[in-house]
Amino acid sequence: MTDVLKIAVPNKGALAENATAMLKAAGYHQRRDVKDLVQIDEANGIEFYYLRPRDIAVYVGEGTLDVGITGRDMLLESSAHASEVLALGFGGTRFRFARRVGADIDPENIAGLRIATSYPGLVQRYLESKGTTARLIGLDGAVESAIRLGVADMIADVVETGSTLKKAGLEVFGEVLLESEAILIEGNNHQSIPAMELLLARLNGVMVARDYVLVDFDAPEDALEATTMLAPGLEGPTVSPLAKPGWVAVRTLVPRKGHQGLMDELSRAGARAILVTQVSAARL
Repeated sequence: MTDVLKIAVPNKGALAENATAMLKAAGYHQRRDVKDLVQIDEANGIEFYYLRPRDIAVYVGEGTLDVGITGRDMLLESSAHASEVLALGFGGTRFRFARRVGADIDPENIAGLRIATSYPGLVQRYLESKGTTARLIGLDGAVESAIRLGVADMIADVVETGSTLKKAGLEVFGEVLLESEAILIEGNNHQSIPAMELLLARLNGVMVARDYVLVDFDAPEDALEATTMLAPGLEGPTVSPLAKPGWVAVRTLVPRKGHQGLMDELSRAGARAILVTQVSAARL
């Protein structure tokens, strides 16, 4: 490994859009043309390579590239010599079994059935863990048509909203085989370099920012204790005197979740001019 960090990024689809947005928020240059295969960010000592999400784990596992962004399901399916470093908080999906609505199939009687899937490795490991066997039908996408076309008795696939399955007359059943999301991976024989440490710090900063907002408000001094108890911040709020006698300005970091309710409580406690600002990145 050189001092230049080589990163694999999904080249298309929802994973690509979210990964690119996250990297931009982290301060990295990203390609302007979706046809570009490489983006060199000299200022940060990084080279980005845009690849099919299913191939990324293989490149990282073989040591051709240092790290990559892909789905947890794709990493496990690949059996590549790579490991998850950081869950990135987007692209969440569940891997489930599905059958024709009303079909007499349940987790206890799938032995010997035909299962269509784009993830035969994942399904095989699951079957082995349950001590059962089935005939796996490997398909490259659109597995929801396999039952209607008579290729399979059931399917195993990634499920987001379930709307595609419903349109095909299918329903999920049994336990969740895998909870997946976008992850940062690295090769099992990786070596740490400064650019990698900086990447992790920046990505963590972007994810922290998603969970917090910055709240500013004015409050009379006799309401300062009550308002700051509602919004204490991390190490305490910033309090500054205002030109208006007896009033102070307060700035504090609060969880994004529930911040509208917090604004109501601050108002009732005497705060005025309450402003909420989105945070794009943070280091806590």
